[in-house]
Amino acid sequence: MGNPLWAPWRMEYILGPKDRGECIFCGVHDASEDERRSRFVVAVTPCAFVMLNRYPFAAGHLLVVPHVHVAALHELSAPDHDALFRLVRETATRLQRAVRAEGLNIGINLGAVAGAGVAAHLHVHIVPRWSGDTNFMPVLADTRVMPQALEATRDHLLGFFQDLPSDDGGSAAT
Repeated sequence: MGNPLWAPWRMEYILGPKDRGECIFCGVHDASEDERRSRFVVAVTPCAFVMLNRYPFAAGHLLVVPHVHVAALHELSAPDHDALFRLVRETATRLQRAVRAEGLNIGINLGAVAGAGVAAHLHVHIVPRWSGDTNFMPVLADTRVMPQALEATRDHLLGFFQDLPSDDGGSAAT
């Protein structure tokens, strides 16, 4: 057998408590700048926000999340639904430009049986893809290689969200 493959960030998720009591997505709208940074939030708009996935499937894996705590699309009000998917469109465009992705996977896992890690709070995954990025690592070792730390990825993406307007007329980038 070859050398060991290391993905130490996965152990935090594997061993960590799954019932955290409070929702990991709630409270972003009113969070301080420091808390948003520690939660890897990239942009905040009146109805939704963008954050890095703490346990990504690929470098730059983003989540677009409504502020309202709902589990299903039909539970969103029409304005929240529209705002969420406008932000998904903006995020996809900006992420593709920021990381020069050749394609994107965009999806929603509704319910725990569909693979939602946080089934109680709807969120949209946007995963950048490149030619040849599917290789033996995830298939044989259930390991993904991330070429950049989450903090550095967040810092890089902020510039691509600077012109996205926020609810107070400023920038949504946080």
